[in-house]
Amino acid sequence: MNKQDLSFEYVIITPSKEDCVYTSCYCEENIWKLCEYIKAQPQHCIQDVYAVFISNERRMVPLWKQKSCRRDQPVVWDYHVILLHTGNRESYVYDLDTTLPFPCPLSLYEKEAFRSDHGLKESYWRKLRVIPAETFLSSFASDRSHMKDEVGHWRMLPPSYPCLETAESKMNLDSFISMDAQIGWGKVYSLAEFVQHFGGKGRPSLANDSHRLKDEDHAADD
Repeated sequence: MNKQDLSFEYVIITPSKEDCVYTSCYCEENIWKLCEYIKAQPQHCIQDVYAVFISNERRMVPLWKQKSCRRDQPVVWDYHVILLHTGNRESYVYDLDTTLPFPCPLSLYEKEAFRSDHGLKESYWRKLRVIPAETFLSSFASDRSHMKDEVGHWRMLPPSYPCLETAESKMNLDSFISMDAQIGWGKVYSLAEFVQHFGGKGRPSLANDSHRLKDEDHAADD
């Protein structure tokens, strides 16, 4: 991207978009891989990085400026996942499915991709679950079963690397997509709350906002 698109002091923390690990329709794993890459780079502060799940109770969230959009129409996802990097001056969004710059200042992503919930039916209002990157890396698991049809055929071909799993779970994707603030990891925001909280200067703290499911809550995902 052009240097003028970024604050002059901002340092990009991922490979170029073309060099990132990417599998279409597996945005949660694409972002997991970005978090993994960033954690392995000692010059970057993983504490400034978050995985952000975008969804709502009805799992219908419009986003603009996506590669699958037609003209200026939004695409309506059941959920989408982006990476958020908070900086001293402005936060930046890393979205491997956007046509906006990579990375993109949050202020621009808000204006062009999120736009506003005003004027949308309430069933389309966006919520965002924000999870610290290290928590996401240590807790997320997916056996990719959500990408198979009723007879077990892949709707979209999966990544070539093994499924992501933890000692506690092989599949807990729904806990991350859920916008029930009482379960899962991280903190859930409305779109307006998210923009207000992360759009300013500095790195916010989620130390007291992380929630972890009890072991028995994970059992259904195994």
